[in-house]
Amino acid sequence: MSAHVLILGGTTEARRLATALAIRPGLRVTTSLAGRVSRPGAVDGEVRVGGFGGAAGLAGWLRAHRVTALVDATHPFAERITANAAEAARATGVPHAVLRRPGWDLDDDWFSVASLAEAARLVPRLGQRVFLSTGRLGLAAFAHLTGTQFVVRSVEPPEPPMPPHSELVLARGPFTLADELDLLRAHRIDVLVTKDSGGAATAPKLAAARSLSLPVVVVRRPELTSAVRALPGVEGVLDWLAGVIPPEGACAADTCP
Repeated sequence: MSAHVLILGGTTEARRLATALAIRPGLRVTTSLAGRVSRPGAVDGEVRVGGFGGAAGLAGWLRAHRVTALVDATHPFAERITANAAEAARATGVPHAVLRRPGWDLDDDWFSVASLAEAARLVPRLGQRVFLSTGRLGLAAFAHLTGTQFVVRSVEPPEPPMPPHSELVLARGPFTLADELDLLRAHRIDVLVTKDSGGAATAPKLAAARSLSLPVVVVRRPELTSAVRALPGVEGVLDWLAGVIPPEGACAADTCP
């Protein structure tokens, strides 16, 4: 029976990993997407969409589909999914790793906060026209700020509540430095709020803010527990999988028919 890798996806790194694995003979690759974006990018291999029903549901899926290895390649702020994956892996004994892109090297003059709520408390002291680049979830943390103008960029329209004085920009990255400079200047932005998602795709907004000497509020990413195997890139995950997946034609004791 072929080995089966389940990727909890939704990130650029998850798509790259699926592409690298899908071409390998004798290996089944499934990427699971949460379904929050109606038009996700193309993914190689099998794709499933929707939640599992918590850690217990994921554990049941791992058993039912004879998963050999589980890779959590979700967004660094997908805290609930990451916790459920770790619990399901412990319950089933399925080898498990987290593909987590490194965070940004933050400027010493920027403001590092622990949550969106803390960011919302800080923003009124820093500026009146805010580029809110935190994704379409969590905007409720800023909904009480009636004296602040927000520009909210999202791939799809966010759900309410939103800040009362908001302009929505629907756009899908990646964005260039020139794109970000144009946006900040056109909207007369005087403060940027974002999450430490890491990666090159969203870094130009930080470079643009630095170029214009704008204050930046960065929400720190949740910490992974020491028990979780965290790997910083696709190549590291491929190396780890090479030691986990049985050679072609063989199978692990608990995945043999």
